[in-house]
Amino acid sequence: MKFIHAADIHLDSPLTGLSAYADAPVEMLRTATRDAFSNLVTEAIEQAVDFMVIAGDLYDGTWKDHNTGIYFCKEMGRLKKAGIPVYLLFGNHDAESEMTKKLQLPDNVFAFDTRKPNTFRLDNLKVALHGRSFREKETLENLVTGYPAPVPGMFNIGVLHTALEGNAAHATYAPCCLDELHAKGYHYWALGHVHEYQIWEGASTVVFPGNLQGRHIRETGPRGAVMVTADEQGIQDIQRLFVDVLRWASLEVDVTECKTLSEVVSRIGKALDELVESSPSTIPIAVRITVTGKTAAHGDLFGLESQLRAEVLALAVAMGGERLWIEKVRVATSAADDGEALRARADALSDLQDLLQAAESDADFLNSLQDDLLSLVNKAPLELQTSVPYFKAIRSGELVDLVREVRPGLLSHLAKVE
Repeated sequence: MKFIHAADIHLDSPLTGLSAYADAPVEMLRTATRDAFSNLVTEAIEQAVDFMVIAGDLYDGTWKDHNTGIYFCKEMGRLKKAGIPVYLLFGNHDAESEMTKKLQLPDNVFAFDTRKPNTFRLDNLKVALHGRSFREKETLENLVTGYPAPVPGMFNIGVLHTALEGNAAHATYAPCCLDELHAKGYHYWALGHVHEYQIWEGASTVVFPGNLQGRHIRETGPRGAVMVTADEQGIQDIQRLFVDVLRWASLEVDVTECKTLSEVVSRIGKALDELVESSPSTIPIAVRITVTGKTAAHGDLFGLESQLRAEVLALAVAMGGERLWIEKVRVATSAADDGEALRARADALSDLQDLLQAAESDADFLNSLQDDLLSLVNKAPLELQTSVPYFKAIRSGELVDLVREVRPGLLSHLAKVE
């Protein structure tokens, strides 16, 4: 006996993070969740599974386009022709959806009740599925306590949309703990709500399959469902099915050894090469790059994120075309503070102090500096020449007074820096 367990499909939910870019894969972003679901249905037919379980959040909240529901019915028609029934539990996002309440489901789709747990028995397979759908989005009570006892002589599956214990990243809907699930005596718990794949073995096998399609940079890595194979002895195999059509990746690049922006770009290029080579050739990747490390290039990078992003975009286009998309480039470096750099900075500050101290009594130097500065000031607009105090001082030949005015304060600041 084989069945597919999926959850958190969020049909027609938009992918975020790339749509602001002129070269973004707009069509792929728009249809990604549908394409992933179609891939799942194709897998179910090709693998000739006995049934499919959807553990909540088929839809995406208050989305009102009924074409989403019509698309779902069309895909269920494909499964019906293949003789594959679907057992559907509504989660918190489905409870908000108009389609959950109004659209008639195909007759091969069986929805769990919202008022109390109910059981579907598949006598030919000796399988019993137990579950309760969300009636309201804010379902905060523990639903597990009301689930029925396992049916003797059958493979019992509990279907539940829950935050489970310890998942602070998700709203605490239908909270329960792992021990409660194991104590129920079911063979398998088909969970939904948490978007990351997780599995626990024990008295029961408890599984979050994760969502079908990553929708933003916080949902990185491969996404899909699971296929479970079982017999009268229990579960024999759990296999992940990856059906996503665009994959998100977060890439941290250490540029500690780099000294220039050019070297940083080169290091990022190598990291992107490695990422592309290790990823399936058929799936585009949307990447967030974070540049880290204590580096001599920190000064070059500081304030130049837009230039760095342009350089990285050029790399991505050259490497992948439709294969690689840059979601964001973040600079999180710090300045290298090695002994040599500190000594060089101290020497430079010392030289500047000496220059300022000598300038006050060096008439030739001041006259030369006066001439150089005056030629520059004369190139400025007349209104600036006559309104900016330092410009006015240079035009009137008051450079000596200017040096005397700023030198004490500047030397004091330099002493603090050193």
